[in-house]
Amino acid sequence: MNVTLAVKQYISKMIESSGPGMKVLLMDKETTSIVSVVYTQSEILQKEVYLFERIDSQSRDSMKHLKAICFLRPTKENVQHLIQELRRPKYSVYFIYFSNVISKSEIKVLAEADEQEVVAEVQEFYGDFIAVNPHLFSLNLQGVARGRSWEPSMLSRCTQGLTSVLLALKKCPMIRYQLSSDMSKRLAESVKQIITKEYELFDFRKTEVPPLLLILDRSDDAITPLLNQWTYQAMVHELLGLNNNRIDLSRVPGISKDLKEVVLSAENDEFYANNLYLNFGEIGTNINDMKAFVDNYPQFKKMSGTVSKHVTVVGELSRLVSERKLMEVSEVEQELACQNDHSNAQQVVRRLLQNPRISELDAVRLVMLYALRYERHSSSILPSLMEELNRRGVSERHRRMVQAVVEYGGKRIRGSDLITPTDAVSITKQFFKGLKGVENVYTQHQPLLHDTLDQLIKGRLKDSQFPYLGASSLRDRPQDIMLFIIGGATYEEALTVYNLNRNTPGVRIVLGGSTIQNTKRCQTTTLSTHSSFP
Repeated sequence: MNVTLAVKQYISKMIESSGPGMKVLLMDKETTSIVSVVYTQSEILQKEVYLFERIDSQSRDSMKHLKAICFLRPTKENVQHLIQELRRPKYSVYFIYFSNVISKSEIKVLAEADEQEVVAEVQEFYGDFIAVNPHLFSLNLQGVARGRSWEPSMLSRCTQGLTSVLLALKKCPMIRYQLSSDMSKRLAESVKQIITKEYELFDFRKTEVPPLLLILDRSDDAITPLLNQWTYQAMVHELLGLNNNRIDLSRVPGISKDLKEVVLSAENDEFYANNLYLNFGEIGTNINDMKAFVDNYPQFKKMSGTVSKHVTVVGELSRLVSERKLMEVSEVEQELACQNDHSNAQQVVRRLLQNPRISELDAVRLVMLYALRYERHSSSILPSLMEELNRRGVSERHRRMVQAVVEYGGKRIRGSDLITPTDAVSITKQFFKGLKGVENVYTQHQPLLHDTLDQLIKGRLKDSQFPYLGASSLRDRPQDIMLFIIGGATYEEALTVYNLNRNTPGVRIVLGGSTIQNTKRCQTTTLSTHSSFP
């Protein structure tokens, strides 16, 4: 199960189906992102696609020597844009591909608009999601909830995205959902409704063990997105922000013009592909090795651009880690997430809050973690920590996030306990011996998803907490598992899935989320979930 390969094959098939000759690729805002994360512009140029245009652009010229490949989401707006396009065609012939199911009535409207008979083909190619990594996808959606209920348009969009993944992977799954989340049940029912309605699309060759779709809610583990993660891809997203594989470095001091925006894609960058799951210390060593190699062998000069890019990115990460004292912050975060020592926790959190070099974002993050971890502790000092934030001059909006995260993912909401009774014994504090060691004080935490998947793979995941939708249940241990987290997945959870895929023979797992979370996005999620927090 490889979501990257699935989307790449769809795009290749679109281009090949149009035959030889010069082509233009017409997309919308979302399909532009879908294509750009799996193919570079230069790769598509090699397939005779010489122009990339937006369907909603008003400034396109008529170019009758070009064939048009249209890859669009099946929205009302895009159908209207296509109607206008077909009434006054700018290209010689049109090959139209929708990224999801489109209604017969809309196909009829398009056929009526095609008076000049320029449409050669209309098909559904199910690439309605962002393939972040081979085992990780995102729908790039923020603010999917209103209170503890779905934002209505978002339920529809998540249903479309998730069914698109199932169709792309050719899976017709049994569905389980998180009982403590009404949103999980609603999405499970909505996906099942599409599978039933469009059954002929899902009529794949039956496997001995049916695939399984498990729908989860981010509120069950609000701690994981708040933690600093020390693997390369996760650090880049946390500290710099990864948006469709792009990083904005324009604010980096002294940055050169050609590095103001860089692309990190495992599909087209061998160094990144080999290092995205390694920890920060190992990355620095590997970059120095690559830099020395290029310096010593001039014939490999073409690699120098890759070297410059990664040296710049890692250099900026290092600067931010030092400036924001993130090693100290992260050590306390891990203690809050993994240990069960309230006396020590309150001391170290208070000490860091009194350090003027700790950023406002990190100060609030620490108090959010403390609030989630010790919200019902008899000696909780949360009011005192909130007053400390006030004394630091932390904005009211940021202070509100603390209460918002407890309302979003506190004990009253969670279906699972984030700290199990065995953790106090199983997690022993390890001394930090440099970040080269994978096991150290900065990487103690394992997301709740690790335990959920472990139980699922062993056939021990409780039906009482994660019931099946419908009367059927899986008798055998699952082999093909698709997970979807409402509210967004994290790169730490993606690493968990990556390791399980490598180390569990016969099991294939794909993880998806409404977005890919980091601390800033998590704070937006928790605020938007509660209408009382504007």
